[in-house]
Amino acid sequence: MLLVKSLHIVFVTSWFAGLFYLPRIFVNLAMEENDAARQRLLVMARKLYRFMTILAVPALAFGLWLWLGYGIGGGWMHAKLALVVVLIGYHHVCGSLLRKFEAGHNARSHRWYRWFNEVPVLVLLAVVLLVVLKPF
Repeated sequence: MLLVKSLHIVFVTSWFAGLFYLPRIFVNLAMEENDAARQRLLVMARKLYRFMTILAVPALAFGLWLWLGYGIGGGWMHAKLALVVVLIGYHHVCGSLLRKFEAGHNARSHRWYRWFNEVPVLVLLAVVLLVVLKPF
């Protein structure tokens, strides 16, 4: 089970790297006026989104394996699973925002994307606190 836990941590960390960086690219896309630079950022964002989607699958699969192996351990686990659902939703929202950028329909400011970029940080903080402290 320690191998599964280790793989879960590695894939979650890798997935989070994408969740942290893709919205940062959105900040730059919202500010960029040069078409060549926008196209380069769009290519980067598209490749990153695909890669982080691939990373999310084993992260979730190993997490499910751990959950089934250890069982659901109280209210903290319910809260953690709810936050995982939030992260999956956030991931999909990133995909939707990317498609809007690709279509040239961005209606948000770079400031909005800067705040949007903080969501995974807060969720990660909450998940780590729940897993380590198991408060309920």
